[in-house]
Amino acid sequence: MAATKLQTTRKLRGYKAADVIRQLIVRAEQLNVPVMSPVSLKTKLSEWENGHSAVSEPYQKLFRDIYGRTNEELGFPPELEDDDAAELRARLAVARSVDAETIDRFRKQVDDARHVDRKYGGVILLDQLRSLIRQLEQLLGYSTVHEHRAALSRVLTEASTLAGWISLDRNAIVQAWNHYERAKSAAREADDTPALAHATAEQAFVLVDLGESAQAAEQLTHARSIGQGAVPALLQAWLAAAYGEGLAVVGQRDYALRAFDDAMDGLPTDPVDPALPFLFLGDSHLDRWRGNALARLGDPDAIQQLADALPRLPAAFVRAKVGMLVDLAYAHAAADDRDGALRYSREARRLGMQIKSDRHLRRLQGLILPGSALP
Repeated sequence: MAATKLQTTRKLRGYKAADVIRQLIVRAEQLNVPVMSPVSLKTKLSEWENGHSAVSEPYQKLFRDIYGRTNEELGFPPELEDDDAAELRARLAVARSVDAETIDRFRKQVDDARHVDRKYGGVILLDQLRSLIRQLEQLLGYSTVHEHRAALSRVLTEASTLAGWISLDRNAIVQAWNHYERAKSAAREADDTPALAHATAEQAFVLVDLGESAQAAEQLTHARSIGQGAVPALLQAWLAAAYGEGLAVVGQRDYALRAFDDAMDGLPTDPVDPALPFLFLGDSHLDRWRGNALARLGDPDAIQQLADALPRLPAAFVRAKVGMLVDLAYAHAAADDRDGALRYSREARRLGMQIKSDRHLRRLQGLILPGSALP
């Protein structure tokens, strides 16, 4: 018997029957559509593929979704245009149901995730954020109300930027890059210059971790130019500091420190902006950032800078503390202080393992203690 189009499509895609059954069940759950058990589906799939029984709805739709093929390509009867139109109308109606309260709830989810991340790390957050991002993208894809599109895009930018930062902390480099690309696109959709400048700058640190230092410095220069005269003072200061780190990475000490001076000079008296809940430059944050740059430069002043800032770091910023401890380990190693480097590296490793900060733990692997190879 000749193979059916349904069977041929599966084989062309390189799927086993078990793969198809699993995907059918997952897609059905996403659409809240009841389907047969895996055992029954295994029997039914064989019947469908061998032409012993016809594929009924909703299984036709499930196959269309998982294979990305039309009814004709799968050997099913032609789709009814009315069904497609009804589905589109339903999705448009869901998108129209979005209101200010709904958007506030989405924004609160991102803010809650932000608080959990900085204290406990992002191990459990990425899946949650990815689900939220998919939901926002789906609503945005069918929203026709301009103000709703702009508001959804702003939340999508924040969710994607946070997901990018957490992915970077987990050493998921490609995933981090893609999250930032989505964040920049959503910021452009919202015509939100501050969000675009922030996402562009944060994405540069993916390049830093890749060792693409020159490209990172160029992107941070571009991010700062995006925000020049177009963003709040707090973000202007943050962009200056980010630019300073980029210059430190490429070894331009004087220009890097001048950028941090610009950040300090431009820092508002009240370094808190409700419109920028993802920025922290008050307390010891800007000081620790400057200390990080000095440590990257191998400057002996890094030790005092970081030691002064560490006790002033708010307790909730656990991952930031891990970063400071790593910086202190490097700074003491550069000063030929083995005991100090070892002390801070051990504390950083303990705390880094506690919150699963793969990025900082990887940095520790590159630390060479005076008089030995690795701690």
